[in-house]
Amino acid sequence: MVGTFWSLIPPIVAIALALITKEVYFSLLIGILSGALFFTGFNPVKTVETTFGIMGEKIGSNANIIIFLVLLGILVALMAKSGASRAYGNWASKAIKTKRGALAATSGLGVLIFVDDYFNCLTVGTVMSPVTDRHKISRAKLAYIIDATAAPVCIIAPISSWAAAVGSSLPEGSTIDGFNLFLRTIPFNIYALLTIVMIVFLIVFNFDFGPMKKYEVLHREKETINENSERETIKVTGKGKVMDLIIPIVSLIVFCIMAMLYTGGILEGENVVTAFSNCNSSLSLVLGSFFALVVTFILYMSRRVITYKEFTDSVIEGFRAMVPAIAILSLAWTLSGVCSADYLDAGGFVRHVVETYSIPMTIMPGVFFLIALGLAFATGTSWGTFGILIPITMAVFGGADSQLMVLTIASILAGAVCGDHVSPISDTTILASTGANCNHLEHVSTQMPYALIVAGCSFVGYLIAGFTNAWLGLPIGFVLLIAALVIAKKKFSSEEQVVGKKSK
Repeated sequence: MVGTFWSLIPPIVAIALALITKEVYFSLLIGILSGALFFTGFNPVKTVETTFGIMGEKIGSNANIIIFLVLLGILVALMAKSGASRAYGNWASKAIKTKRGALAATSGLGVLIFVDDYFNCLTVGTVMSPVTDRHKISRAKLAYIIDATAAPVCIIAPISSWAAAVGSSLPEGSTIDGFNLFLRTIPFNIYALLTIVMIVFLIVFNFDFGPMKKYEVLHREKETINENSERETIKVTGKGKVMDLIIPIVSLIVFCIMAMLYTGGILEGENVVTAFSNCNSSLSLVLGSFFALVVTFILYMSRRVITYKEFTDSVIEGFRAMVPAIAILSLAWTLSGVCSADYLDAGGFVRHVVETYSIPMTIMPGVFFLIALGLAFATGTSWGTFGILIPITMAVFGGADSQLMVLTIASILAGAVCGDHVSPISDTTILASTGANCNHLEHVSTQMPYALIVAGCSFVGYLIAGFTNAWLGLPIGFVLLIAALVIAKKKFSSEEQVVGKKSK
């Protein structure tokens, strides 16, 4: 079953169960166990041994991400207990007077924090949730804005951890510069660019549809805040001010960027771009969040914003708040490990299919977009997806540096981000729901229609770009997306009018 279609069954089982039962932990565990059963030839003892062996490996290799989550959870708990979050919410409600303004500020902050998607998800949620709560914006909508300005923005940002991941995916011996290739794919990353267009349209026209519309209406009718919250409410005991939130967050951003430059070799003489490309992003996030926590300790203790005991209590509360995210991530990483090259080798199966069936060059961008989307959706990893598919593409084109090759690689990056965006087992999807303090499956179900509309327009754009000119894909996708959104807006507006008349 290794390297065959069966290698895709575990993620399919996990995702299907999660969507049907609305319970993500047990669904992921069933998917993992099914994969381990396939790998061990249905030996029950070996299945359990393999499952927890993979889990240990994955948790160990991602320990920095878990530490970062805990440190950030502590920071969030401190800002809540000190009263800083409440003070910021009161201030922001005066400065940002409309729902449209709150959504615009949230998406703008998401675009500005482009260096890393993990950092983006958790920081934007922490800063903007008090503002969106004031304007009765559901946590599902906040989670979508966070998710849509995380990976889709990072994949078109030259200075980000993603640029390094793309460059490192090129096969050994390639004569093409990885960073230069990444820069050339940016204008052809149709999905990422259209996702930003989608956000702007939804905000400008104050428009929602599908499950998201239902959640927004329900949220306004009940006039509640955090009704789907999984995080315990932290009791406010301090007298924090706005600066007690701003200074820790700014410190977090500055220290994380400095840490990325440090781990990338800036002190060894590397330039800024190279340092960002070579940085250890997970270690950088740990270093940045730790020093931000030190600054927060000094800031709060020196001014007696909270007591020492309240500070230490926040450590436990912050850790506890991140347990659901850590649990889901650990299971998602384990499921990805079961499907990796060392076990069921789902990527090997995809590689075999692509190499076996000859595909006309003109439809390569469209086909690889769909393959990347499906693989990222099933495995929950965009980096792993383009790590598998980019070398295949380079081999198909014989290493020739052509416009069609660049377009195809751009379609792989776009498809990987799209699949990662809609996958329930993706780490960025999990962290977006964590940052927004939203029920995970509610976030998945509400954002999926939005992402799939953009994906459909992107697919058509890549098909046309491959047959005609690479530069035509984006404008065609743009026109299709605007047309689809205008039609949807008219349809849902007319339905609301009919419902309104009936209610009268």
